[in-house]
Amino acid sequence: MTTAKPPDVKLDAQGLVAAICQDAATGEVLMVAHMNAEALRRTLETGQMHFYSRSRQELWHKGATSGSFLHVESAQIDCDGDVLLFKVRADGPACHTGARSCFFTPLDTEPTYARSEEGSAVLAELFQTIRQRQMERPQGSYTTKLFESGTARIAQKVGEEGIEVALAAVTRDVGRLPGEVADLFYHTMVLLADAGIPPDAVWAELRKRRK
Repeated sequence: MTTAKPPDVKLDAQGLVAAICQDAATGEVLMVAHMNAEALRRTLETGQMHFYSRSRQELWHKGATSGSFLHVESAQIDCDGDVLLFKVRADGPACHTGARSCFFTPLDTEPTYARSEEGSAVLAELFQTIRQRQMERPQGSYTTKLFESGTARIAQKVGEEGIEVALAAVTRDVGRLPGEVADLFYHTMVLLADAGIPPDAVWAELRKRRK
């Protein structure tokens, strides 16, 4: 079933969307990576897969160094707009290990887990921890102490941390600035939890302001 207009591509908090690459002849899934708007534009213009590397924070042209280009036969978007599917013709191995596909490891038992260390994921995990402290109030926890001090004190801390961020920026203290911004983020998350507002409400407000 087709529609007159495809859904909008829904980018995540990092401005990325998941892209599945599938062998056009066999249907085998070769790899999954991420694209930003520029990577998608270049892919559609050139007919070769371009991605965005989250680790290197840059665009990359698949095959530019290895010669294993992925040539696009067709491009589709799922019904929700948050996953892209590319049917491709591969010049060589799709996986950086040299395997034809990235999916060659059986998952027969309960795996170990690793959490994402990227921006919004870290904030989401931090907020969950703060909410847990808010409900359980463990003794000796700084977060517990903040909640017990009340909204006015929490708000005061946010203001103080904001000033510290501004001072570090004005004095060009780049070594101190990340820590001060982290303090501001933390205390702001405590303030949101105290108000009963999830971070998603902030992300939604920021999305409205994109121009």
